[in-house]
Amino acid sequence: MGISSYAGKPAESWMLTNIPRLITAYYSNHPDPSVPEQRVVFGTSGHRGSALETSFNEWHILATCQAICDYRAWKSINGPLFLGIDTHALSEPAFASSLEVLAANGVEVMIDHHHDYTPTPTISHAIVSYNRGRTNGFADGIVVTPSHNPPAHGGYKYNPPNGGPAETDVTDWIQKRANEYLGNKLTGVKRIRYEKALKAVTTHPYDFMNPYVDDLKNIIDLDLVRSSGIRLGVDPLGGAGVHYWGAIRDKYKLSLTIVSEEVDPTFRFMTVDWDGRIRMDPSSEYAMQRLIGLKDKFDVTFACDTDHDRHGIVSKGASLLPPNHYLAAMVYYLFQYRSQWVKEVAIGKTVVSSSIIDLVAAGLGRNLYEVPVGFKYFVEGLLAGSLGFGGEESAGASFLRMDGRAWTTDKDGIVPALLSSEMAARHGKDPGELYREIAAKYGDSVYERIDASATYAQKEILARLSPKDVHVKELAGERILRMITLAPGDKTPIGGLKVIAENGWFAVRPSGTEEIYKIYAESFKGREHLERIISEAQEIVNDTFLHLGKT
Repeated sequence: MGISSYAGKPAESWMLTNIPRLITAYYSNHPDPSVPEQRVVFGTSGHRGSALETSFNEWHILATCQAICDYRAWKSINGPLFLGIDTHALSEPAFASSLEVLAANGVEVMIDHHHDYTPTPTISHAIVSYNRGRTNGFADGIVVTPSHNPPAHGGYKYNPPNGGPAETDVTDWIQKRANEYLGNKLTGVKRIRYEKALKAVTTHPYDFMNPYVDDLKNIIDLDLVRSSGIRLGVDPLGGAGVHYWGAIRDKYKLSLTIVSEEVDPTFRFMTVDWDGRIRMDPSSEYAMQRLIGLKDKFDVTFACDTDHDRHGIVSKGASLLPPNHYLAAMVYYLFQYRSQWVKEVAIGKTVVSSSIIDLVAAGLGRNLYEVPVGFKYFVEGLLAGSLGFGGEESAGASFLRMDGRAWTTDKDGIVPALLSSEMAARHGKDPGELYREIAAKYGDSVYERIDASATYAQKEILARLSPKDVHVKELAGERILRMITLAPGDKTPIGGLKVIAENGWFAVRPSGTEEIYKIYAESFKGREHLERIISEAQEIVNDTFLHLGKT
């Protein structure tokens, strides 16, 4: 897919979402569950869609929330449910719809005491903190967010009592139940009026911000950051953590400048992403142009996406660090400067994350735990303290407290951002310089992910792909060493295929929610070698479609 001529430029007025029309569509458009695109579908990060496309509407939320209530009753989950939202326009009405159902079902719901936005990591932090040491009465949570998706999108995530994204067996149950409610025109869905739900005895105000901010000292050495006097800059990208950064700055007396505290559901302040759409992706150089332009004013700068579960790090020398580079830098740093972590604590990564992490792990003498795409595969390890770190190539990560206990079991964009300041404070080097040390020691790589169109049938073919379907013996001039369909760490299917040679690899997998497939590729021999890998990967995919599509 080509790069738009608008990429990296300020958003034009015609690109902005018509918010009144979007909200009207949320309430007026009713999904037809016989149309696949209008059903409730949980991907790797919950159900997502747009009211304008009848894929995220009031009926979706009422049905899904009732399904979650049914699931809680089935599993005897009877503690409080922490409910949070981000700054997307559809999050407020979806919050109201959720509370109407939760209150009608008698669920004890914790909502922000100032009716403020709630970052995803604070929901996970609240669940993990509440459930620590309990044997019954467990809490869970719902986060209303489509992450960094465009302004017209909405999203809905369920976090069970382990605090992380729900596993596939849970989301399969919930979406099946929700679609049954849609098919029956919401018969069986319990609901009361929003104003009554707000005043219900089961609806409770809760302070999400201060317990989270106060606890940050137990995962980041903020005394070191303060005493170093380094100058920090942060861009919340108009997201749910917009009011958290001032609290962090004031609590720990940091030299931290908040670039903007503007919240606007059109996100008109963004520069446009690679495809000409507004997207609040802190790992995209196109979306991050505002912060990149300020990099020389600070020692370290960082940003988070709309629900603050992803991070983007900008340094003076390296500009915006590729997500894989910063994941490697975090691993390299954390496993040297967290002395209370036991030697057996492992490093978690997804199969499509950089092999540099493998090399760093081996150099540190640490076990590597490699899983399929999806942060849910790190949850139990983080909760048990057997994983010190879990990271995804899409700039999502979390890690343990300094004492080796769980912090969050969902992605947390805030703590990786703050860790970059700890790195700089300790070494006098920003994360870009730290990565250069890693590259000098282990080798440098180039990495790319590309998306391409695929029909439903083609996606099914890729999901079932096996090594016997690939008839080539070499990849970009090197002998293929192995091909895998199971993740080495937990032996679960990766939903595609990974092909590995000595100095490069690629993986191909279908998207769970869009009509596309994804190719991930990495080379330790430079850009030209990477392009060969990608080209040959596409040939393999096309050949697979041609031959397996006939069977």
